[in-house]
Amino acid sequence: MKIALIMEYEGTRYHGSQIQERVPTIQGELERALMMVTGKKIRTSYASRTDRGVHAKGQVVAFPSHSPLPPKTIVHALNYYLPEDIAIRDAFVANDDFDPRRDAFSREYCYYIWNSATPSPLLRRSAYFVPRRLEVAAMNEACQAILGTHDFAPFASSLNGGKNTVRTVYRAMVAIEGDLVSCHMVANSFLPHQVRNTMGALVKVGLGKSDVAAFYDILQSKKPTQAGPALPPHGLCLLKVNYTNWVK
Repeated sequence: MKIALIMEYEGTRYHGSQIQERVPTIQGELERALMMVTGKKIRTSYASRTDRGVHAKGQVVAFPSHSPLPPKTIVHALNYYLPEDIAIRDAFVANDDFDPRRDAFSREYCYYIWNSATPSPLLRRSAYFVPRRLEVAAMNEACQAILGTHDFAPFASSLNGGKNTVRTVYRAMVAIEGDLVSCHMVANSFLPHQVRNTMGALVKVGLGKSDVAAFYDILQSKKPTQAGPALPPHGLCLLKVNYTNWVK
């Protein structure tokens, strides 16, 4: 049997989702909680790898289980042992061959910017502060360049030799509500730091330090690591991972 979890976390104090030695990680905390609940060392797999400081509202995690506990009981038991900045929102019995990364057909991320003359102490951990007013219309015009299937090597921070850098972006839109600017991106998958580098280039357009034509030129160059600079991780949140036929 395989269990799939929907997980939410504030990534501020973690060194990313993937387990590492001697530093706190999301995977490390979850596997510690699973040990407390089941008495067994269980390895977990994740739909999307999030970097240090990145948050998640809908991370999907899977692990093999022989426990008689029903999913709802697993949710409550894990939340009892997890720290307050990590929570399991739901659990399901998944297909035995379910792989949260390979079976996902899209991931949804949102980057948040507090666009005000004064900072917001309440949003300091979840939104990047930009005091100069952004031209959201220009940013949205630039977003049209990345819709569809392209080689996104210019928007990655690092590339392994021979790695496929073609991705399909289904949605990229900037919205503003009051002083909070958000950019929602949906793609089949993302390259390392792709969203944060894209946001760095978009903010340049929004501040008038670059223009829409230059943004298009970055994409068309196909030269690695041309976009950016990458915005800080704390403004980024993994909203949702989408699947078909993954739950029994």
